[in-house]
Amino acid sequence: MGRKYFGTDGVRGRVGEAPITPEFVMHLGYAAGQVLVADRGSLPPDQHPTVLIGKDTRISGYMLEAAMQAGFTAAGVNVLLTGPMPTPAVAYLTRALRLQAGVVISASHNPFEDNGIKFFSESGQKLPDSVEEAIEARLDRPIVTVPARQLGRARRIEDAPARYIEFCKSSFPNRLDLRGLRVVVDCAHGATYHIAPHVLHELGAEVIAIGNEPNGFNINDDCGATHTQALSDAVRRHRADLGISLDGDGDRLMMADATGRIYDGDQLVYVIARHRIQTGYMRGGVIGTLMTNLGTEHALARIRVPFERAKVGDRYVLERLHANGWTLGGETSGHILCLDKHTTGDGIVSALQVLWALRETGETLDAFTADLEIYPQVMINVPITRGFKLEGAPQVGAVVADIEAALNGSGRIVLRPSGTEPLIRVMVEGRDATEVRRAAETIADAVRAAASGG
Repeated sequence: MGRKYFGTDGVRGRVGEAPITPEFVMHLGYAAGQVLVADRGSLPPDQHPTVLIGKDTRISGYMLEAAMQAGFTAAGVNVLLTGPMPTPAVAYLTRALRLQAGVVISASHNPFEDNGIKFFSESGQKLPDSVEEAIEARLDRPIVTVPARQLGRARRIEDAPARYIEFCKSSFPNRLDLRGLRVVVDCAHGATYHIAPHVLHELGAEVIAIGNEPNGFNINDDCGATHTQALSDAVRRHRADLGISLDGDGDRLMMADATGRIYDGDQLVYVIARHRIQTGYMRGGVIGTLMTNLGTEHALARIRVPFERAKVGDRYVLERLHANGWTLGGETSGHILCLDKHTTGDGIVSALQVLWALRETGETLDAFTADLEIYPQVMINVPITRGFKLEGAPQVGAVVADIEAALNGSGRIVLRPSGTEPLIRVMVEGRDATEVRRAAETIADAVRAAASGG
């Protein structure tokens, strides 16, 4: 059975429009609760399943949190509420507290007008497709509240931030610290605003926090991992040694060196991989995606690290890591998975793995990536109407075939629909920047024409 509501990263959309309405979210909580009640695992018959609900800093989080809580408790599931917490923190706490599931109310890097719901299993990993399909199957049924004696309870847990801060610090070696390092951290006015600065400070760094004053509306607004100019400017202004930029829910990472130069997910994964090869920590190879820069693949080959590509989306990177028994993977966008440290992508933990490499070797980001040539890559997001399929547009395929023939093996073309927005992402990569730009714009024009019926 296909999934109607769940995309590559849960359920997401514009607040107030289906499916991100309080009515739907309450029904989603009820349906998920029914699945948990039906699959109680080792719980005794008189004990309620319990879920954790965290959220980012969007104004709509209050409304959706209340709706989700009502749905779960109506199904007989207890709820623990954390308030604003990063997505990877919810994954960690769900596992650490031995709960049946975790829920994050967040639209990640999207603007505040959007929001979404994503689930974690009891092991702190994203739900398998089969469980998401079981939840969707129950969305067609009406809500039938359990008898009053079986209703779930809800309470807030006050020590969630402190627990997660300690967890993040534990991913950095005890023998090292960050003393003498001035670091700018951009929290994107999101869920890490009260977490990331403390982690770095407690490890000894001098911390300059920006994007740490959320007001419900400014999440990801010209800041964070998707808008890195703010980080670059702040690093230069404060004469910092490094910069760390996270997104609204804390699972993406970009970094900057002392000059303000930005390093993306491909480059940071390479830093971690190279350090682990040097120190003997590397297990297996690296999983990237269709969007991973070809230069990264070539650089990893030079240090004899196997590399494979998964579909775009951290859940698909995770699937391939598990299938191969590997621990390191990531996306250009800054989703980095270090499965020897966490069950899911975590911006703070990933930053600490890069800092570990730099502190232990004494090298800079520039030096660590000196033998990594990033090939020119252009990505154009083409808005489309919902329902448009590339398979039904042979004219686009013809344009792509002509350009691939012209590239003659010296580059790559990737067209894919966004998993979270009504967009077709057009990516062209090659050694000649001018040729790459021209090719990407030609393909984007073809997609626009096809999407508009031209």
